[in-house]
Amino acid sequence: MSEASLILNREGAAGTLLMNRPKALNALDIGMIRDFARAIAEWKDDASVKLVILEGAGGRAFCAGGDVRAVREAAIAGDRAPVAAFFTEEYAVNEGIALFPKPWVSLIDGVCMGGGIGLAIHNGPRVVSEHALLAMPETAIALFPDVGTSYILPRLPNSVGTWLALTGARLSGADAVHAGLATHFVPREKMAALRAALVETGDAKVVDQFAEPAPEPSFAPHMEAIGRCFSMDSMLGIIDALEAEDTEWSAAQIKTLRRMSPTSLSVSLELLRRGAKLDLRGCLDEELKLTRSVVHDHPDFREGVRSVLVDKDGKPEWSPKTLEEVQPEQILSLFR
Repeated sequence: MSEASLILNREGAAGTLLMNRPKALNALDIGMIRDFARAIAEWKDDASVKLVILEGAGGRAFCAGGDVRAVREAAIAGDRAPVAAFFTEEYAVNEGIALFPKPWVSLIDGVCMGGGIGLAIHNGPRVVSEHALLAMPETAIALFPDVGTSYILPRLPNSVGTWLALTGARLSGADAVHAGLATHFVPREKMAALRAALVETGDAKVVDQFAEPAPEPSFAPHMEAIGRCFSMDSMLGIIDALEAEDTEWSAAQIKTLRRMSPTSLSVSLELLRRGAKLDLRGCLDEELKLTRSVVHDHPDFREGVRSVLVDKDGKPEWSPKTLEEVQPEQILSLFR
């Protein structure tokens, strides 16, 4: 028998969850999502479980996101049911973590992207090591920031969340603490001792005893420019603002944005602006509506996943090809 893709256990005062698809960088499949839902249901009212510890197996990744290749295959086949089940149940888990009445301690020591961030961000503490790498890379595959991040990202300071969502910028562990995605910086060499202390005490406050000050973020020199440029309410406004900066950094941001799906960028920006005014439940509802139109009714998602994860040629054919060709009414129609 194959080993479970999510290993649930009870250790001391903790319920422990180990994401166990190391060859797939612990990417989420529907079986894992259903096991998460089971753990939440079993442990939320269990007085002997004082906290939950969430980790990824294999040493390389916490969780690299959702299994979007499987979603693409279903979309190509015109099979809406598994796509609807995947996103509906995944988002229910995100909300379940947010509502979980005890600390949900994520030990992020490796790659954490997309759906992996959704498993950590809605509760805490969120502990990162120097080997952590966090990103929201959805616009490269023509998706959008989901798993409830349309609630979180607009609330990060100084438009950092919009910058992360649109460019897919990769953050180190220290960067993630300064951006607000993580709460504590703990070096890898201390992670095992921290885990043991959590299991023994059932007290999430012990994280404070292991945490160290996070080094200065790599994006510190660009904070003011991020605020100026990514606070604009249109993609062309953001591009214009970056061009006005006229720096090496701003040129790199433009180059990155020009590689992404123009439709996905426009959808993502509209979603974040809406998310700033909604509660988490409202954001998840908006995201779920978008999965139906973006995955099934627009070609870019299938093309983006093909380019990045299937053929890996890095040569997507977007429709439309440029931001200048995007029609605002077409973007708004995807939200209906």
